Amino acid sequence: MKRREFLLSLGGAVICPFAAFGQQIKVPTIGVLVLGNPNPGPFLKALREALGKIGYIEGQSFRLELRSAGGDAAALGDLASELVRLKADVIVAWQTPSAMAAKQATNSIPIIMAAVGDAVATGLVKNLARPEGNITGNTAIAAEVMAKNVELIRETLPAARRVAVLANTVDPFSKPFLSQIELAAPALGIEINRVMMHPTENAEGHFEGMSQSKVDAVIIQPTLVRRDVIELTLKHQMPSFSMVGSFPSSGGLMSYGASDPDQWREVAIYVDKILKGLRPADLPVAQPTRFELIVNLKTAKTLGITIPPSLLTRVDEVIE
Repeated sequence: MKRREFLLSLGGAVICPFAAFGQQIKVPTIGVLVLGNPNPGPFLKALREALGKIGYIEGQSFRLELRSAGGDAAALGDLASELVRLKADVIVAWQTPSAMAAKQATNSIPIIMAAVGDAVATGLVKNLARPEGNITGNTAIAAEVMAKNVELIRETLPAARRVAVLANTVDPFSKPFLSQIELAAPALGIEINRVMMHPTENAEGHFEGMSQSKVDAVIIQPTLVRRDVIELTLKHQMPSFSMVGSFPSSGGLMSYGASDPDQWREVAIYVDKILKGLRPADLPVAQPTRFELIVNLKTAKTLGITIPPSLLTRVDEVIE
């Protein structure tokens, strides 16, 4: 009998020794927790691609368990607990509400923050250089960036005097987010109107109120970036600004903030280090090094706005 025929006659016992003895190689589980606003699709795509470039193959060298709250922040706690019960090897939490829910669910499973707001001000970590505990990742330093968004409103709309800020009532980041905007506004001659909204709430009434108040523009907090919200900015002819890079491509007027793809890809590096045995406490929280200004010229035309040439020369991406 030839050697090949002999091996086949054993039914694969020699070829698959681990299966013969009932042994299996453990595939690490990466839990991903997201609020659902904005659409997590681009984030997940970038994370998977970045893991692939490092050498991870989904289904073979890792298993991804996604839990999305569909915009309902109240559901994040149960979803985080579910990932803990699944014994995820690491939990990736995109944005501040998700990271906070993960922190409250476990103090042992490593948590990687992905593009959260001010990680120190919100209490997620005590120190960026020495995060301590089981949490690390990257922070978008979004609060500081919002001051720049106020400046962009003044540059884009020289006559603007009243600006509404649509803020999330249940996002821990709302406090530093509003604080930075309100600190920057007076020096630019801008009055800020706070508009607090729950992430699952119908936004129509809020926009009707803003229209009646005759606001000149609206700044939208990242965790409230929804398709219907963007559609309402257009319906009410309201110039809109945010720090989410995908905001203009969905119809918003302008965004300025940390490069989303850079931060998303960076998360994969943290995942790799954690799965190789490093502790979150030994991995400093990363801050963005590249910021992007994105403008939707189609929306500007719809709103009857002419973007100043001096601003257009600084734009990183133009959507037409």
